[in-house]
Amino acid sequence: MVIMLIGNKRGATGALLVYDITRRDTFNQMTTWLEDARQHCNSNMVIMLIGNKSDLESRREVKKEEGEAFAREHGLVFMETSAKTAANVEEAFINTAKEIYEKIQEGER
Repeated sequence: MVIMLIGNKRGATGALLVYDITRRDTFNQMTTWLEDARQHCNSNMVIMLIGNKSDLESRREVKKEEGEAFAREHGLVFMETSAKTAANVEEAFINTAKEIYEKIQEGER
């Protein structure tokens, strides 16, 4: 599980919360990691929830629908990626940047 901040800690404009779709324990920790990110960083930052290792479908323990539901419930952007094959990795950063830009344009940042 990884939290990557975009910007410095207090002034972060975005964060990527990454869990391993083949390890349920990493997904189960997302609530705690999300609370930590929101408590210690900018409350208006864009947070993307990423389910990684989508190339390992046969070992999947966390359904895509579970990630989507968690993201929807907590107002996060969601996608699945594979660092191994690079599937959706660039898109994750681009989509996060777009969301940040939209918030800036709306005056939320």
